Parts: sequence; C-alpha cells; structure tokens
Amino acid sequence: MSDRLADTQTLIDFIRDTYAVPSAEAGLIPLHAPCFDDTEKHMVSDCIDSTFVSSVGQYVNRFEEAMADFTGAKHAVAVVNGTMGLFLAMKVVGVQPGDLVLTQSLTFVATPNAIKLCGAEPVLLDVSRKTMGLCPDSLANFLAEQTHLENGQCLHTETGRRIAACVPMHTLGFPCEIDRLVDICREHHIKLVEDAAESLGSEYRGRHTGTFGEVGVFSFNGNKILTTGGGGMLVTDDTELAAHAKHLSTTAKVPHAWHFEHDEVAYNLRMPNLNAALGVAQMQKLPAFRQQKRALAERYRTIIEKTPGLAFFDDANNDHAAASNYWLNAVLCDGAAHREAFLAFTNEQNIQTRPLWTPMHKLEIYQACLQTELPNTEWLADRVVNLPSGIPCQGAAKGGVTS
Repeated sequence: MSDRLADTQTLIDFIRDTYAVPSAEAGLIPLHAPCFDDTEKHMVSDCIDSTFVSSVGQYVNRFEEAMADFTGAKHAVAVVNGTMGLFLAMKVVGVQPGDLVLTQSLTFVATPNAIKLCGAEPVLLDVSRKTMGLCPDSLANFLAEQTHLENGQCLHTETGRRIAACVPMHTLGFPCEIDRLVDICREHHIKLVEDAAESLGSEYRGRHTGTFGEVGVFSFNGNKILTTGGGGMLVTDDTELAAHAKHLSTTAKVPHAWHFEHDEVAYNLRMPNLNAALGVAQMQKLPAFRQQKRALAERYRTIIEKTPGLAFFDDANNDHAAASNYWLNAVLCDGAAHREAFLAFTNEQNIQTRPLWTPMHKLEIYQACLQTELPNTEWLADRVVNLPSGIPCQGAAKGGVTS
C-alpha cells in the first residue's frame, strides 16, 4: 500500500465504525442503502389490504400532497420514475421533436435520454467546479455566441433549430446557481426544467430545489435519500402544467364513470399506490434523514480535512447560499491516477466507492451532440469519488442501489 493510501486509514476506520462493519470479511458497505422500519411495513400492508395497489389510491394523493408541502410547490404529480418525470416535464413545457435542449455533460445518462425521448437533441455545456452543476457562464457564453432571438424564440444560429428548454442538474444533491440560470433562460425565452433527482431536501437561498424553474423533477430510486423503490415526482407552481402532466401520465383519459375517451396521445406513467405507500412513510422521516446526512457530512469533512491528498466537496463552495442534502458525500483526489488508486483500494476493502458518471460527451451515443468546451467537466470527472453516504440504520449495510 502506498504512503498516500496509508494516509486514508483514519477515513477507512471511520466508515467501518459508522456502518458497524468491522472488516472486509464482515460484509460490503454500500454506497447508499434504503432505511426502512415497521412504518413502511405497516403502510405497504395497509395498501395491499385496500386492494388499491395500482395507480389509483389514497397513498398517491397523500404522497403528492406531502411533497408539495415539503418543497413549497403548489402542485406535485407522482410518476413511475425520475427519467419519465423529466420526459413528461419537457413535454408539458413544450419541447418538440427537432428542438435543442441545453444541459450539462456531467450528469447521469437519464438526463439526455429523457431529452431524446422527446425527439429533441441535447446540447452539452460545462459545469461549475464549485457546484458540479450547470455553469451559468458556460450557458451565457453559448447563448451569446451561438444563438439569436427571432419572433420570441431562441434559435441556434448555425442550424436554425429552436432551443426550447434548459435542464440543469443539482449534482449529488449540491444546488447549482439556479437563480442565475433562471435569469439567463428567461432573458432568452427558454423554459427551465430542474433535474432535482438527487436533491430532495436541498435548498438554495432558503428555497427548495426544484421550485425555481417551470417544473422540477425528483427521483425516488432505491439509492435516493427517500425511496419508493422506483418512482419520481414533478413539482410546479403552474396549475395548468400540473393538470396537463397528470392528464398525460394517465393516458389522457377524459373523466367518465364508464366511457373510454382519450383526447391526446399520452402515456401510462402514474406512480402505483403501492410505491406511494412507501413514499408516505418515508416522508415522515425525511426531516430526520436530512439532519442525519448533514451530520454525517460534517464528520466526513473533519476527517478529510486532515487526510493528505483528499479534499471534501462542500456546499459552502457555493457562496454559502446552498444547503445540500449531502445525498452522496464526495471527495476530490489529486488527479485521475490518484482517483483510480483510491477507488481500487477502498473497493478491495469491501467499501463501495465510485467515480462520477462518464461525461456524456465521452459516451459514443452522445459524442456527436453540440457541445461547448468542457474543462471543468473533465477536471471534476478525473477527481471526484463518492463515499458511502447511507443513513446508518438496521439493515443499511445489507444492500443498496448504485445507479
């Protein structure tokens, strides 16, 4: 073991103590695992007993109401997963086949996939080193240099294609500079859809992520701070957008006791009541989850500040305007070689760590997309490693989801 990796032993010991897994032979410490108890079991059992286990039932409505209340949004619409939530959000704000949609290259593949599902094309922009989210300067420079306004629309000058929307992501739960992005998009007549998949419980300037743009979208995948197994949620203050999203998510069926009338080409994307029952139970714990995760982050910060070669990624980077949920704690290594050595060492210790996603501009399926220079994207992708970040609870070390 190199001297540099030997310096991480205090960090390794802390992780083992936190998750009560004393050795590599004792089992895997996952990156993030769900935390359940009898509350979830009771509500899921109650849902089963009701026989309303599909897309109709009291738990779907209760979950939507709880999410709207927690985030401060006027409306919430539950869907089957975050990817389809992004797709639906872009549909209701008017993204059409052939449009361009601005997003960041440093994101999970679901973001550009949702854009492609709309028949649109992603444009890959750079991120900020201080937030890991879409860089306002990269956005502003692209729009100033490559677009123009015509008849109230933003057009890409070289191709003539309409730029219909912008989809920034609050990466790992760290809020991006969303207020600046909103102002830039508004100036250029571009709709803003927040990819808040990872940021439930995160705030920017005292306001919950997902509530700044026309629509925000959360994910409840098995590895998120709150999980419904699968599932997602749109939030918005726009009553018409919310109604349209719900209508499209339920096959655009015109309400009637027995006739089947459908007035748009639509989708079957409503969250099942069974999943929503999990969500209602988890919502009761969300304030405590958020508090526990910030406490875990503080302990990581204290240790990593004393660990040579590693730097803790802190929401204080964002001018103290952000309060992250610290969904996944992140460290910065010295470079790609150090990152790979750290990943190999920790995973050999049966401690699950992972790098950031391969940037979209490096995936063959998205290499041909319009893109700006991406220095911050590549700098971060070479250095960031995520550490185990689940809430320590009974059974937390038994499994988890890492996508």
